[in-house]
Amino acid sequence: MEQSTTTGNQWSKQQYLPYQHYYHHYHNYYYYYNDHHHRHHHQHDHQHHQRQQQCCDRHHQHHQNQEYLPSSCYMSPSIAHISMSNMKKQSSGVQLTWVFHDDEAQINKKLPKELLLRILSYLDVVSLCRCAQVSKAWNVLALDGSNWQRIDLFDFQRDVEGPVIENISRRCGGFLRQLSLRGCQSIGNNSMKTLAQSCPNIEELNLSQCKKISDVTCAALSSHCSKLQRLNLDSCPEITDLALKDLSDGCRLLTHINLSWCELLTDNGVEALARGCPELRSFLSKGCRQLTDRAIKCLARYCPNLEAINLHECRNITDDAVRELSERCPRLHYVCISNCSNLTDASLLMLAQHCPLLSILECVACTHFTDAGFQALARNCRLLEKMDLEECTLITDATLIHLAMGCPRLEKLSLSHCELITDEGIRQLALSPCAAENLAVLELDNCPLITDASLDHLLQACHNLERIELYDCQLITRSGIRRLRSHLPNIKVHAYFAPMTPPPSAGASRQRYCRCCVIL
Repeated sequence: MEQSTTTGNQWSKQQYLPYQHYYHHYHNYYYYYNDHHHRHHHQHDHQHHQRQQQCCDRHHQHHQNQEYLPSSCYMSPSIAHISMSNMKKQSSGVQLTWVFHDDEAQINKKLPKELLLRILSYLDVVSLCRCAQVSKAWNVLALDGSNWQRIDLFDFQRDVEGPVIENISRRCGGFLRQLSLRGCQSIGNNSMKTLAQSCPNIEELNLSQCKKISDVTCAALSSHCSKLQRLNLDSCPEITDLALKDLSDGCRLLTHINLSWCELLTDNGVEALARGCPELRSFLSKGCRQLTDRAIKCLARYCPNLEAINLHECRNITDDAVRELSERCPRLHYVCISNCSNLTDASLLMLAQHCPLLSILECVACTHFTDAGFQALARNCRLLEKMDLEECTLITDATLIHLAMGCPRLEKLSLSHCELITDEGIRQLALSPCAAENLAVLELDNCPLITDASLDHLLQACHNLERIELYDCQLITRSGIRRLRSHLPNIKVHAYFAPMTPPPSAGASRQRYCRCCVIL
């Protein structure tokens, strides 16, 4: 009894370990118990040997009868197929043998079903499939629907085909809550219809890069999956406005949707979605080039709780759309307007005035933005943590001065291709509270006026700097980088230098730069 108590305490103190550990633990405990029992109860010696002989007979008969059947008898071959190709690569070398018998190891008696299920719930797909092949009892436990509430098949994207999804759908049923099929390009509409019918409680579905998926899948989700909250259709090129209309009818609880690179979408589809899904908090439409101000205004009007929006390369968007979005959606904390070439400082002024919670701003190649717009932003959006200002070619050191004074939480700043930035701007940034406390990433690619002096300013103050980008900074030298590394030994410096070239025949000695590089 003392040994049993000790063992129980061990279970409560240690982390859950792979199932092989539990087997060996109880296997050893069983033989310890029998040995202990034999040594301290000599009066029952004859009965003890009788029981041992009966146990051995059962072992022999059990092995002869091959009670543990092939894996195909325990689980769907399609589910097993997912893991078999990786089992050999990932096998730990521990072999489970036929001694897993309830009368011997007694693991199923020593651990209640609820605890075994809890242990198995920490395993990934491959490990669950392994466990399912140990025994009949473990097959039932491993394939219990409660262990398959969250499934990510990205690592098996090349192997996953329609029958696999259909078998998983039937196995999981109402238990399935989250499923990622990202990159599974063999999956088609028929399999997704089975999934929708079998798993009505699904809340999160990632179909990114499932290029065979079309409006038919969205119609099935609309009909059967009313609890769906997060849907990723990134790079599903066959999705059209009809899909969004179906989703707006049957999936009204949607809060997050990713429609990036669904290039057939127009304002009509987005308007239908906005009207039917007023709880939307995240709308990502990167690369949806047909969208205009009308779509964005509909989102602003019908989805006031919007917190994140990505309009990358939506080139038809104007300041008017950003104005209405800012006024009606004050909770915005993530905004991407990169490559929206029609936008001006008016958009930044509206964001600054109405969106004080803004923490991430991406405005790559917004070539009309100037220091005035970023000055307003820095003054009113003090929670800014990440800013990507790459190719905002009109900004100068004045923008860095405003950010240094107004954005103490700034962690990541990209100024690549901002060719008017000088060492003075970097000096002002280095002296700011954000530099000393939070600045971790600084990107200065192709800033031709930046010299080693900027690195000296940074090494004196930016003690938390983790990465700096210096590609094509032609005035940066190796010695400057060495000094930076000597003060910040853990920093990652991404830079390169043109290899030495022989002087031209004309005799000119000017050093020549090119994009052939020596990466540091």
